[in-house]
Amino acid sequence: MNAKAAVFMGAEQDFEIREFPVTAAPSGYGRLELIASGVCGTDLHIHSGRLGAAAPTVIGHEFVGRLVEADEKEAAAYGLAVGDAVIADIAVPCGECLLCKSGDDANCVCMGLTNAGSIDQPPYLWGGYAEVNYTPLSNLIKIPETVDPTVAATFACPGPTAIHAVRLAREAGVKLSRVGCAVVQGLGPVGMFAILYLRECGVRHVYAITAHEDPARERLAIELGADRVYTLAREGSEAITATLQGENGGLGVDLCIECSGVPQAVGQGIEILRNRGVYLIPGQYSNSGSIELQPQIITFKALHILGSSQYSMVDVRDYLRFLAEHPATHPLIARLGTHYPIEETNRAFADAKKRINIKTLLVKRRG
Repeated sequence: MNAKAAVFMGAEQDFEIREFPVTAAPSGYGRLELIASGVCGTDLHIHSGRLGAAAPTVIGHEFVGRLVEADEKEAAAYGLAVGDAVIADIAVPCGECLLCKSGDDANCVCMGLTNAGSIDQPPYLWGGYAEVNYTPLSNLIKIPETVDPTVAATFACPGPTAIHAVRLAREAGVKLSRVGCAVVQGLGPVGMFAILYLRECGVRHVYAITAHEDPARERLAIELGADRVYTLAREGSEAITATLQGENGGLGVDLCIECSGVPQAVGQGIEILRNRGVYLIPGQYSNSGSIELQPQIITFKALHILGSSQYSMVDVRDYLRFLAEHPATHPLIARLGTHYPIEETNRAFADAKKRINIKTLLVKRRG
């Protein structure tokens, strides 16, 4: 039996669709059959050359699949069984560095990856863009039976990304139930989930800022919980900044989360925050250029700025728990994903780069 995979051939190169033999799962690993694998903004940066990755290889880190082969006893040790739908988490913290030992393994400085294996050695398929995947059982998280795996796949990375950023805010003493108004910059997958999550966590008013006019995307943001969507192309940066600075009686907004990946967004985020406001920045994940900042604003406003680059398995479990506790959100989340079979990976990437989709998902076959 063979399985198809989309092989990354280098920056700006087409993926090659190849077939690989399906082998037995190594000890300690599970063999997974693809349900859906997300195209992340990180993958787009890799393909455009802004983040490095070896080639040829199978990239992708948002694999959601069904466990079809594993040693029964080994799987049971992790609460798993053949037939379970799972999310494969690729991060392998070292457990020995300062960050790991202080309980912050999401920021391990010696992080290993489960998807870094060679396509030239069995079992070949370590990455996410394949019909079959091999991941250590220790890195699989079971999806609750009440959650459709395809729904879970929609925000498999964006959800934990936003949740981890909010986790860091909570650890810094921020209570979301006391946040009167928050702003989400960007209406990509991370931004869309952040809107939903902030609203469900009790934030009273959630606003969004996006660069380009996209009425359909703006309507979905409203359905997810945004009170209003501001569009830079339509209203202009200065007008939007002035409006949001009017919150809290003219002080500005309480919290802002940067999800756009556009460097210029950071300057605006700092400007719209009130004194002692909180700025979460999980969105700047590649070198997209620099901007000029006035650092005295950070000082005078006494701003709390938190970067957030990775997430941990704890955040994935919290994401799945969130989905299980909010079933009414599932139909809307399902509408946000656009599916492409593995064979159409190049078209999927082209569409994702054009922002045609909110969330691009690779599947075994079109459903």
